[in-house]
Amino acid sequence: MQTGSAADAEFFERLAELNDRFAASLPQTLGRVSAARNAFDTVRPQPELMQELHAVLHTLAGSSATFGFRILGHQARNIEQRLRVLMTFDAVAPEEWEAWLAELDVFVAWALRDPKDAYPNDESVI
Repeated sequence: MQTGSAADAEFFERLAELNDRFAASLPQTLGRVSAARNAFDTVRPQPELMQELHAVLHTLAGSSATFGFRILGHQARNIEQRLRVLMTFDAVAPEEWEAWLAELDVFVAWALRDPKDAYPNDESVI
């Protein structure tokens, strides 16, 4: 039978492994976001790309908090929620999509650089 401190040490060791695995997978996940973003047509938004971006951002938001990337999760959630709002409308002006994509670009660039760093307030930081 394990003592509390041995069980705690094992738990935190396993958590550290999972955190490292999450961090290692982050560039690939952000690559998926970038690929969908680059294929996105602001004049005729493709429902399948909206769904993919929504799903990846939603998963990223939840997973980030679990694995110690609180700021990353918070920002992913903000961008996901804005996407969800845009998706509710029958028609969205291309400029609105472009503004959302610009926010997404800032998020991806920041997350690739250092997802545990402070989040920039605007694109000039990146």
